Amino acid sequence: MSGQVVALRLILGDQLSHSISSLNGIDAERDVVLMVEVSTETIYVPHHKQKIAFILSAMRHFAAELTEKGVRVDYVRLDDPENTGSFSGEVERAIKRHRPGQVIVTEPGEYRVRQFMDDWQDAFGIPVFIREDARFFSHPSEFARWADGKKQLRMEFFYREMRRKTGLLMDGTEPIGGQWNFDSENRKALPKATVLPDRLRFDVDDTTRDVLDLVVERFDHHPGELEPFGWPVTRRDALAALEHFIQDCLPSFGDVQDAMKQGESFLFHALLSPLLNNGLLLPDEVCRKAEAAYHSGHAPLNAVEGFIRQILGWREYVRGLYWLKMPDYAKSNALNAQRPLPGFYWTGDTPMNCLKQCVGDTMSNAYAHHIQRLMVLGNFALLAGISPREVKEWFLAVYADAFEWVELPNVHGMALYADGGVMASKPYAASGAYIDRMSDYCADCAFSPKEKLGAKACPFNYLYWDFLARNRPVLGGNQRLAMPYRTLAAMPFDKRQQIAEEAKDFLDRL
Repeated sequence: MSGQVVALRLILGDQLSHSISSLNGIDAERDVVLMVEVSTETIYVPHHKQKIAFILSAMRHFAAELTEKGVRVDYVRLDDPENTGSFSGEVERAIKRHRPGQVIVTEPGEYRVRQFMDDWQDAFGIPVFIREDARFFSHPSEFARWADGKKQLRMEFFYREMRRKTGLLMDGTEPIGGQWNFDSENRKALPKATVLPDRLRFDVDDTTRDVLDLVVERFDHHPGELEPFGWPVTRRDALAALEHFIQDCLPSFGDVQDAMKQGESFLFHALLSPLLNNGLLLPDEVCRKAEAAYHSGHAPLNAVEGFIRQILGWREYVRGLYWLKMPDYAKSNALNAQRPLPGFYWTGDTPMNCLKQCVGDTMSNAYAHHIQRLMVLGNFALLAGISPREVKEWFLAVYADAFEWVELPNVHGMALYADGGVMASKPYAASGAYIDRMSDYCADCAFSPKEKLGAKACPFNYLYWDFLARNRPVLGGNQRLAMPYRTLAAMPFDKRQQIAEEAKDFLDRL
């Protein structure tokens, strides 16, 4: 050790960027970077085995990269017998080891972690500086200014502001192509003759193998399959994954981004969200790379705009909404949904093939694409009236890209309408016809989407109408639901009674 430690700089597991603000101005001789694997973060929900392995392996590789650069890294492993198991406990231990003059951190992504950090200066008796996370296109304070005074906080309008701010896909002050959003061109079913690209997966090195062994030893009771493990866990491999998506997948991504196919988990999707959310990739470089693919003629506008919208639009929007509305946001339950989460969300043991396939993909890969999450898994939870808290905890547990700031608004507001319309103008409720149109799941199902009632009827069909009837006091005045409510009102009483009875019988058997 060369002299007194000036600053202890904490890097969290979702801050694995060499440009992270807590590293700005680092003195490699006199500062220490602290990275810690803490048990509370692995078990506050039962995280998927691959998710734990992905985060821990990426952390260990990032620490090695810092060390190679000459940075002094104090890395506390999960199996260290002295590990206290909490962020606060490990920061306190590190302060005692190094006696720094100050602690420097980058603001965390999650509300509960920010609460810990806000207490540290008083608890530890040294200055604690919490720096802004500059990896995003906007800061929550900017979102709050945009939201101030607005009755509705719709993503589309915030997205347009982000387009203007960044210049992405802009021609002066106007959007390239003459419209902001090409979503209507991105809803095609997957043609039967489509040839899907071979997806790039990454070999397991010694560091990752050590982590996989640790997960087997300590988290074997957690959900999901651990192997084959193919996620990129280094900056170099993350860039290779980005290049693979741009070259091999992005040109066909747009038209069929909402499609689902049995036995094909990835289709043309990017698989980059875990890398964005843990910091191995930066949103600006990803969006600029996609934009360049459009300008070079490599990828069409609807594909590039749809992809950029997910990052520049949705990702920024949900982060701003999360910090604007927390902590009360997580407690809302506008539709008073109370049913426990069915066990098949963990096992896939259900005769409903769409749910079986989506749960199976999730447990095999710690991944499912956005339509599987929203319009199958989320849609069922919405229609069945499952507790938002239990659904939120499941989504947070099983997906490699799930951190609360991005997962909570998407599930709570988008999928479940539990926020009463803060995020979405209407619930994303759909019958079996939507799933049949966008997938090949229904052909191998015990139920038929064409049957509305009876033993062979797709449960989504009668659950959809029962959902509307059950929630009429809350949703009946929603203008975007006026047509289905008129259809419901025109149904013969006997049919409405049968819908209610079959829905109750199905839900009681869950």
